[in-house]
Amino acid sequence: RLLVTLGHAHGRAEMKHNLNKSPEWVGRYQMVGKSPPMLALYSMLDRVTKVDAPVLIIGESGTGKELVARAIHENSSRARGPFVPVNCGGLAENLIHSELFGHEKGAFTGAYQRKIGSLETAAGGVIFLDEIGDLPLGLQANLLRFLQEKTVVRLGSTERIHIDVRVVAATHVDLQKAVAEGRFREDLYYRLNVLHLKLPPLRERPGDVELFAHALFREFLQQKNPVVQGFSQEAMHAMNDYHWQGNVRELVNRVQRALIMSEHRLLTAADLGLSVPPQAENVSTLSSARAAIEKNTIQLSLQSNANNVSAAARALGVSRVTLYRLMDKFNIDQRQAS
Repeated sequence: RLLVTLGHAHGRAEMKHNLNKSPEWVGRYQMVGKSPPMLALYSMLDRVTKVDAPVLIIGESGTGKELVARAIHENSSRARGPFVPVNCGGLAENLIHSELFGHEKGAFTGAYQRKIGSLETAAGGVIFLDEIGDLPLGLQANLLRFLQEKTVVRLGSTERIHIDVRVVAATHVDLQKAVAEGRFREDLYYRLNVLHLKLPPLRERPGDVELFAHALFREFLQQKNPVVQGFSQEAMHAMNDYHWQGNVRELVNRVQRALIMSEHRLLTAADLGLSVPPQAENVSTLSSARAAIEKNTIQLSLQSNANNVSAAARALGVSRVTLYRLMDKFNIDQRQAS
């Protein structure tokens, strides 16, 4: 019992100590991760931020493409300029041209005033074209012309406006395959792909899931249920074993929901909506090991004291009421005690 109690206290102290070490969990560029793929990414960013060429970021959904784009902006010579994100897949096709290049008053029905496009708005800074693979072919030609000439023409105007802006594009689509299938212009692909960054999926970043989980625990500290103190070993096994198809975005979602909704002291795999991996099924947490020893100790004390609750309570150093409560907690049949 002493060993289990000390182990439990040590675990709680270590967990509290780790929660106060959050800066060590953060890698570089305000990103969490110290796995080899992330170290390689930081090294690439060191070089990318020093130049002003277009960048193409490739990565699965939820890997943090916009975070990387912002890191490029904030650590480059354009840091004092604007950062303008545009989701190319989130706009209706008939609105994308106006969103990127702007329009003059009266250019079309409903154009009641001049609109400055995102490219013009980003002048002096960075424009982030997310999901560039979803950009319609017709607009791809316009974007290519901009990259070649650095000028835009607002819809309904003939005036060419010179714009100094760095283009950072991102996609989860295989653009080389899209080029081969005729869905993406080859010349635009090479214009955008001057500098290439490939973001690793979370499942290929050994050790980073645990770092992320603890960092998220701190981030959502004010939102969490006060009962929750950390993650169980079972939960950590489940998170490390999970495929994370939604990557970091999915991890954030699952941890945030669990911290708010769970009523357990330590988050379980079930709290996170994950199944327990086979290798973790037989792994006991400190709390479960302590409970097992307490139950066994109570049963032995009852047996050695002829099931006399008062005598067993004295032997254990607890009150009769406390012993009855523990017997009920561990489902020890009180009918066997006289």
